[in-house]
Amino acid sequence: MSASYTNETVVVNYRDAFPKAMVKNVIVVVFCISINYINVALLQTFCKQQIFYMNPRYILFFHLVLNDMIQVTLTVILFISSYIFFQINVSVCCVLILLALFATENTPLNLACMAVECYIAICIPLRHVQICTVKRTLMLIGLIWMTSMLSVLPDLFITLAIEPLDFYNSRVFCLRETVFRNPHIIKKRDITYIVYLVIVWFIIFFTYFKILFTAKAASQDATKARNTIILHGFQVLLCMSIYAEPLLRQVLQQWFPQNYSDSLFACYILFQILPRAISPIVYGVRDKTYRKYLKRYLLCKMSL
Repeated sequence: MSASYTNETVVVNYRDAFPKAMVKNVIVVVFCISINYINVALLQTFCKQQIFYMNPRYILFFHLVLNDMIQVTLTVILFISSYIFFQINVSVCCVLILLALFATENTPLNLACMAVECYIAICIPLRHVQICTVKRTLMLIGLIWMTSMLSVLPDLFITLAIEPLDFYNSRVFCLRETVFRNPHIIKKRDITYIVYLVIVWFIIFFTYFKILFTAKAASQDATKARNTIILHGFQVLLCMSIYAEPLLRQVLQQWFPQNYSDSLFACYILFQILPRAISPIVYGVRDKTYRKYLKRYLLCKMSL
């Protein structure tokens, strides 16, 4: 509890001046509107074209984009509320943090599943139709959400068991560490993040090298899939870097206590916003099929 108390105390002592706070909020809102506008176009393109409904790759992409929209919107709400209200009710903060954590932890798992789908399509194409069905894809998405919930919900149960009732009626600066502040929760979080890191990166490297060897003696599609896996890896790297964010924040707090709010802002942009700006590039721009229908959709919107 001392760590969470220290974090909040530092933020209280070094709150941003109004001009700086305004600039930060404008930057965040512009990012949010831009990302969500593009993602809405991607989602509507998917919904309007039946060709995407039966393709597991695009179903996983649809889930990734929808998940990114949820994550960006929730974290922007938390960011703006930290400036408008500064401290909010613990119960409200707990709900927002939980939903944001579900969406945050879904992303690397979804990317790992997309990498496996790429691997199956390139390395064992004759079995792709049998393995990657729509039903199995939907079950896989359910498994992704279940895995994230099993990772996050124990934090809530531990907190409900040990914190007094008065705590849930109090107000805090809304961070994961100020709501789920028990040391055992922090240790569990670190172990979970390490396990996630190892599993997801193993999948990314395995699929990349399998596709790489296939690409040397196969078609242009294999080369393109290899490049897609590289982009997945870069996106996973950014997403998984959030697992190092708590440690980084502690280091920055010790080194630059007077600029702690700036450190939080930088971490938020790098670890929460930037990874969500990559999804439209991977499929919305690079994928020929999706790009064709996306252009058609945008041209129709412009002609109205």
